[in-house]
Formats: sequence, C-alpha cells, structure tokens
Amino acid sequence: MHRFFIKSAQNQSEQLIITGQDVKHIKNVLRMKLDDKIEIVKDGNSYVCSIHSIENDKVIVKILFKNDKSNESPLKIHLYQSLPKSTKMETILQKCTELGVFSFHPIITERSIVKIDEKKEIKKLERWESIVLEAAKQSKRDLLPEIHPIQRFKEALNGLENKLIIVPYELENNFGIKDFLQSINIIDEVCVFIGPEGGFEEEEIDDLVEIGAQIVSLGPRILRTETAGFITCGVVQYELGDIGVI
Repeated sequence: MHRFFIKSAQNQSEQLIITGQDVKHIKNVLRMKLDDKIEIVKDGNSYVCSIHSIENDKVIVKILFKNDKSNESPLKIHLYQSLPKSTKMETILQKCTELGVFSFHPIITERSIVKIDEKKEIKKLERWESIVLEAAKQSKRDLLPEIHPIQRFKEALNGLENKLIIVPYELENNFGIKDFLQSINIIDEVCVFIGPEGGFEEEEIDDLVEIGAQIVSLGPRILRTETAGFITCGVVQYELGDIGVI
C-alpha cells in the first residue's frame, strides 16, 4: 500500500487532504482511482484511507482506521555525518532513513573535501529532503527524519555534553563497538559521529572525548565514510533499538 506524508493542517474531520507533488504522483504515475486504499502519515500517526475525490490540485481521502502499531524505533539516533564528496551523502540519507535514524546533522570537519556555499547549501538541503521523504515512504516510516543545516565541527558539539555519543575511529584498537553497546542499559537517544574520507583529525577526537564521547572500533577493516554511517547505525539499532523486534 502506498504511503504519503501530509502536514497537520491538511485535514477536515474524518477526511485528509493531499496536496503538492503527491497529487501528480497519485494521478499520473500510480493512476489511482476512487476508493483505492492508501496510507497517510500525519503528526507521527499513520492511517489507512480510501480515495474520496481526485481534483487538479488536491486528493481528498477518507480515514478508514488508524494503524495501532508504530514503525518508529524507541531509540532516537542522531547521525552527525562529515560531508562526503560526490553523491555519497544521498546514499547515506537514504539507507539511514530506512534504518530508522531520527535526525541528520551534516558537518564540515578539518579533512572534509566538500565545501558548500550558501546558495548551494539551500539546493542541497532541498535535494536531501526529497531523498529522505522517498526513503521514508518506501520504508513505512511514521516520522520524517529532520535534516539540520550544515554546521562546522565545533558548532555541532554545542549542547552535547550530557548525550551518549559514539565515534567510530580507525585508530582505536582497544575497544570495539560491540563490547561498548553490550555494556549499556536501556537508553532512548544516541549521537553517532562519522568522519570524512580522510578520517577525523586527532584534535577533533580529543574534542569529542572532552565532552564524553566514546571512541570505538568497527573492526580490523577500514570502512568508507558512506559505509561506516549505516553500519554503525544498523549495529546500534540492532543492539539498542528495534531491528529484529516484531
């Protein structure tokens, strides 16, 4: 069943209103008809609906029932991803949305290759939001992960002193991520920092340690930045979240 996200204002009692690009998708791509069933997500809740009317600028659906089961993880993962080159960030956003990441924080570190000016940043964010939206629909998310504006590394550290922070680091040889995660009791929020293609500078690791971050190893093999993000989030989600939970 196809899933669509709408804003909270787009509702009329037992009916919901779809607007924007989704209208064209429903009409011209999916070629849906009256009484066809779809899922609508609003304010973190999902509903099974039937199409009541299809107009030029909107689709009106009737709520049949609310889904009782949430598809969201009890664990909020905040991914602080150093900007990678090319389209790697798009892959990271797509896969980590599927894995249930709660929010994305693109950061510029000392070894970040990509430099984005203000005009390009706006276009990048719009593109990234579109990718996250499509991934959220496909993976049946009940919430759209938030993509924060691009920040420099030190700015991103503000306010994280009391958070659980996990930092995979290729020079860490003593403490693996598995041992660390198995030492944690129940927790509902975690921040994951992933370095750029060239890795974190030692000073950046020192800054993270200073605010209480746990530096861990992902194993004997060096992973690319676009791999390290969703591997780390997947392992964290498995150990502390809802991967494998029915």
